[in-house]
Amino acid sequence: MGKVGREIWTFCKAQLTAQIATLIDFAVTIVLAECAGLWYVWSSFLGALTGGLTNCTMNYRWVFDTMGLKRTNVLGKYLFVWTGSIVLNTLGTYALTELSQHYFIFPKIVVAVCVAVLWNYMLQRNFVYKETHLREKLRIEI
Repeated sequence: MGKVGREIWTFCKAQLTAQIATLIDFAVTIVLAECAGLWYVWSSFLGALTGGLTNCTMNYRWVFDTMGLKRTNVLGKYLFVWTGSIVLNTLGTYALTELSQHYFIFPKIVVAVCVAVLWNYMLQRNFVYKETHLREKLRIEI
């Protein structure tokens, strides 16, 4: 498989894990907001937290080549990206819900898709797992 094929395969795996994490995020959010009566902003925050844990674990074990990377280094970088993701998802959902006056799930979907592609994937690929891509480039060029 060439470089482009590997990039596409990595992107597809990342999107699959993101979708699984998103399902968990939304399930937790809806259960907490609708069944437990928790304010939708807190529910959204806790949903993003559980989804992020799921995504980190799956990405480390399956999506990115982490051989040779220290878990603590990856975890530290992931926490930085994840913190930004939680803030963007929580504040974005709140702002879009309040501005649009729609039921909070619809704004949450819009925000989640934007954050997933523009923030999470790009930073995980180019920052959290950067060493992996440098090793792959060296293998290809040699």
